Amino acid sequence: MKKKIIVTGGLGFIGSNLINLLLKNNYNIINLDKISYSSNFYNTKEFKKNKKYKFIRCDLNNKKKLQKIFNFFKPSAIFNLAAETHVDRSIDGPENFIKSNILGVYNLLEVFKKYSKKYSYAKLIHISTDEVYGDILSGRADENFPYKPSSPYAASKASSDHLVYSYVRTYKIPAIITNCSNNYGPKQHPEKLIPKLIYNIIKNKKLPIYGKGLNSREWIYVEDHCQALIKILQKGKVGNFYNIGSNINKTNIQITKSLITIAKKNIKIGKNVKIKFVKDRPGHDVRYALNSKKTINELKWKPKINLIKGLNLTFKWYLSNLQYYSSLKMKEATKRIGLKK
Repeated sequence: MKKKIIVTGGLGFIGSNLINLLLKNNYNIINLDKISYSSNFYNTKEFKKNKKYKFIRCDLNNKKKLQKIFNFFKPSAIFNLAAETHVDRSIDGPENFIKSNILGVYNLLEVFKKYSKKYSYAKLIHISTDEVYGDILSGRADENFPYKPSSPYAASKASSDHLVYSYVRTYKIPAIITNCSNNYGPKQHPEKLIPKLIYNIIKNKKLPIYGKGLNSREWIYVEDHCQALIKILQKGKVGNFYNIGSNINKTNIQITKSLITIAKKNIKIGKNVKIKFVKDRPGHDVRYALNSKKTINELKWKPKINLIKGLNLTFKWYLSNLQYYSSLKMKEATKRIGLKK
């Protein structure tokens, strides 16, 4: 029997996809989630009765509960995906991002520091974002690229990365930091671009795009990201940073047009499905781009799902899981936020 793994934030998008893959690889999983607006039990319904899976409600800022869970289950690894992740929400209210992404990680590190002294085989994988590097107007950012975050969200993630690395250097904790490009795929909250566009297409609504739609993002299918995380658990070097990306950049307008084309092959498009340019997000980065050669070369990993195939899979998942949307407060997801007040 394989050892136990804790996944924090496992009711969210990437966390639930990672748990699904870990279970298929015969790991025993303890899912810790504080249950916030972006947590969704719909994401775990297909494996909630699996004997190798257990859910526990826990906020990373609850240090005593976290210690009890670690000492009781004795995990061999922790994937930390618990985070506030939406840039627009961080513009509206940065405080929750500071509490979750900085103070929460600090508490996790304090608990893990003590735990890893007793159980030296344990490993912490801290999952971060390409947004910590800020605008990459040309070229691609490798793991030695300086951090220059633009939003309160990106700054809070950058802070958490620095905290984790400082604990590696100072306290010798066995931890690894990963920075991934924009994920897309099944189970993503519709506050994010792709699931919001899919929802609006299905519901015959206008498609809101920031500015002129020229902001460029590197897109990776969520399962490819999760496969990389498992490789990093198995073969990654403690104290290292690993970039995880697809090397495929597309503008928001290109993504939108691709989704409309895919939708036309699956449903009849309504008359209201038109691109509507809206006021840009404050401090909106023009381009994110990662150099993932280190992860590809050292760990023998590479993304398998190309963008059009991934977008097709994603559209068909939402179309087959319309209940997912009804499990959320859609007004909250579709309402415009992220404007300076």
